[in-house]
Amino acid sequence: MTPRPTAPPAPARVPRRLRPGDTVAVVAPCGPVDPDRLARGVRVLEGLGLEVRTGPGVLRRRGYLAGTDAERAADLTWAWCDPDVRAVLCARGGYGATRLLDLLDWAELRAAEPRILLGSSDVTALHRAFAERLGVATCFGPMPACATISDPEGPEPRSLAALRAALFAGGAPEPITGTEVLVPGRARGPLTGGNLALLAALCGTPYAMRAEGHIVLLEDIREHPYRIDRMLTQLLQAGCLDGAAGIALGSWVECGDALPVLAERLAPLGVPVIAGLPIGHGTPQLTVWFGTEATIDAESCSLIPLFRDPVTAR
Repeated sequence: MTPRPTAPPAPARVPRRLRPGDTVAVVAPCGPVDPDRLARGVRVLEGLGLEVRTGPGVLRRRGYLAGTDAERAADLTWAWCDPDVRAVLCARGGYGATRLLDLLDWAELRAAEPRILLGSSDVTALHRAFAERLGVATCFGPMPACATISDPEGPEPRSLAALRAALFAGGAPEPITGTEVLVPGRARGPLTGGNLALLAALCGTPYAMRAEGHIVLLEDIREHPYRIDRMLTQLLQAGCLDGAAGIALGSWVECGDALPVLAERLAPLGVPVIAGLPIGHGTPQLTVWFGTEATIDAESCSLIPLFRDPVTAR
């Protein structure tokens, strides 16, 4: 299949990146947070020179959620709209972000100056919603109460270095090398995507992924190959992958031998596909910016961020 020409996607608004001394807020929009992990993660952030505020309900627990939907939506809104906060860091994933999307006051969020949103896994739902509703670029990477940042022995060095490079002004995110080329070629476009299960769950909603002109990142954890097949088929049949410029496959932790089904379902798109990128779950866990330009280079089996600080940053 030959990809049809597409108009370039509208550029996302890129928030100002962090500087030492900036204030960041840690909130829990998804599952309940382990207090020990959170405390260690906060110390790591403070070690980067940041002032850390935790949301009022960051340690709430309501079954498999970190509080009621209204409480979690209120905490996220507080963090995004507080003029002193320069980044909103999701403490962890789990489940629950999709339940917030219809509760958020998008007009209020849009009125606030854009700032960094960081998270991965279930936070994919927020990445998609912030892209669609606010048109802002967001960070997909490790979270302060998750393993690569908050393990007792300390943060995983490569993950922390990549996080710092992505979050802080002047940092230059480096090319991310994979392990296998499924379809050769070279492609360029804004990066989108995230966790496959969440992208499939968003099909048929206002927040569904629209891949046209984009490089699509896909990753997941603890999904059998037949389930990966089912979710990819859903994205394909829903048109979510139509017009994709290229596919970058991240980690597939505890997913068995996922590459054959990924190759079978994605190769017919006729665009470059590389696999084995350390993005998503597992260790190391590197950070990328959604909504900003990147290049897939199959010759080096790498995803090359083309991120630039906004020239209008304060």
